[in-house]
Amino acid sequence: MSSAAAPAPAARSTLRAGLTVVRRGIAGQPRWFALAVVGATIYGIMTGLTAWAIGWVVREAVTPAIEAGRVTSGQLWFIGGVLAAVVVTNVIGVIGRRLAGGIAMYNLGAHYRRAVTRQYLQLPLSWHHRHPSGQLLSNANADVEATWNIFAPLPMAIGVVVMLAFGIVQMVVVDPTLAVVGLTVFPMLFAANVAFQRAMSPRMTRAQQLRADVAEVAHESFEAALVVKSLGREDHETQRFRKAADELRDANIEVGRTRGRFDPAIEAIPTLGTLAVLLVGTHRVRSGDVSAAEVAQIAYLFSITAFPVRALGWVLAEMPRAVVGWQRVSAVLDATGAMHHGERDLPRGRASTVATESISYAYEIETDDGQPGVNPAVVDVTIDIPAGSTVALVGPTGSGKSTLTNLLMRLVDPDSGAVLVDEVDLRDVRRGGVSEVAALVPQQTFMFDDTVRGNVTLGTDHGDEAVWRALDVAQATTFVRRLGDGLETRVGERGTSLSGGQRQRLALARAVVREPQLLILDDATSAVDPSVEQSILSRLRDAASGTTVLVVAYRMATILLADEVVYVEEGRVVDHGTHAALIARCAGYERLVTAYAREAAERAAIAAAEEEVAR
Repeated sequence: MSSAAAPAPAARSTLRAGLTVVRRGIAGQPRWFALAVVGATIYGIMTGLTAWAIGWVVREAVTPAIEAGRVTSGQLWFIGGVLAAVVVTNVIGVIGRRLAGGIAMYNLGAHYRRAVTRQYLQLPLSWHHRHPSGQLLSNANADVEATWNIFAPLPMAIGVVVMLAFGIVQMVVVDPTLAVVGLTVFPMLFAANVAFQRAMSPRMTRAQQLRADVAEVAHESFEAALVVKSLGREDHETQRFRKAADELRDANIEVGRTRGRFDPAIEAIPTLGTLAVLLVGTHRVRSGDVSAAEVAQIAYLFSITAFPVRALGWVLAEMPRAVVGWQRVSAVLDATGAMHHGERDLPRGRASTVATESISYAYEIETDDGQPGVNPAVVDVTIDIPAGSTVALVGPTGSGKSTLTNLLMRLVDPDSGAVLVDEVDLRDVRRGGVSEVAALVPQQTFMFDDTVRGNVTLGTDHGDEAVWRALDVAQATTFVRRLGDGLETRVGERGTSLSGGQRQRLALARAVVREPQLLILDDATSAVDPSVEQSILSRLRDAASGTTVLVVAYRMATILLADEVVYVEEGRVVDHGTHAALIARCAGYERLVTAYAREAAERAAIAAAEEEVAR
């Protein structure tokens, strides 16, 4: 019994939620929406007055002309003037409604796309780790569009209520009995729309989620194009996308099928009302209660009221989709976890000191049984990096090095402990304050579809001299000069026209040009030759005398340039000191760095042997 009664509150909930979305949209665009409603009201009034205008023209001009047996030019001008006034005013109303309503709808879409994007930028990386990028794209595009598409029919539906009021009043004036007969369709329409919302809401929810799933699969395939092609997985990815697309197609077909079942019924209800008026009216004409003309007038007036009823039906049909879209958009706008910032500035003009006080951080994961869990990445880490020093962070894969660099840049906040730069807790620094003094070159370099200059400056006002100086430090001047247009050469989407080493050197120049007080290199030279890497780090050490450098290192040449080495395993600092000291006393460090050295020596020996054979 309880399950059978459950959908009714759900339908009412959809209606209430839909009205909340409508109120929010009206509050966001009050002027344009008001103009759209005024235009719709003019349209509704003129449509309602059309019958009266025609009758007046017939009474004042057509009938006298028939009785006189001739038509004067004045009568023709009168007829044409009245009808033209009605038509022109009606057209003005239609244009005003559509233009202002469209502007309101598109302004709302643009505003909320910007709001969603701003929220993405404000939320920490920990939130983004839990949400697929395809879903985020869908939130900012398809879901925003679904939310505000209701504003296409809404102004007309509100404005033409005037038509509805006009028709009802006229029907009651002519004959209350026939008016009551005609108005019985309204409870039927209400019941049909409630049933429609009840059926559509879960189907629209599923369709919107599947749109996000399709976007997610497509985005992953595009991002992994090199992997897909190099491993011959095109057919697999095609099948994966086809499955998601087919599910979306079936969901949309089900939405269309449901609408197809309800739309004819909703459209037919006003026609049934007209037939009922004619049927009852015929009996009342026979009994002498009303005239045939009055029955015809009420039938015509009822046909006028059918249009605004249909317009309201269009709004109600869009409401489940708007509610689902808003729920998905508001889930982003209301997301918690946004970083809170203080008001403090970090000292400028000198190399920064860095310290961590027992910081820990764990990633949220889903366990095998579907329950939420955590995966510790950094555990109780305390380090001190003196100003102007170069520190190498060394550890096996998965030991928490990249997570630690994210914490030092405050891309995420530690679950416990504190990160201090120049003795200031980063949580007390104002928004944007950390990036003004620190720069991170991550493992995965990203290039924008822009020029070399644009990728180095990222819109800042650094001149060509500063750009070339940064490129020189990054050992990138030679290959940049060889490019067709030098600094003006477009590198393509994600830098596809460049090699991996070239992309890394541009990313390094991007950081160096900002003259940071703290520079963090997260395996930022792994794609360049060892000799080039050593030259880059030597240049960087000479050029960055006012910079504190933390480098995630694997190669011996890189480690030997550091003043101190911090060795980590499983998220914990195992030991720290000079390279020579750690080699002597830390077995894990000795095994790791000598393994890298042995591998490099083996590669060099193989290359030398191949060169000898080639000779």
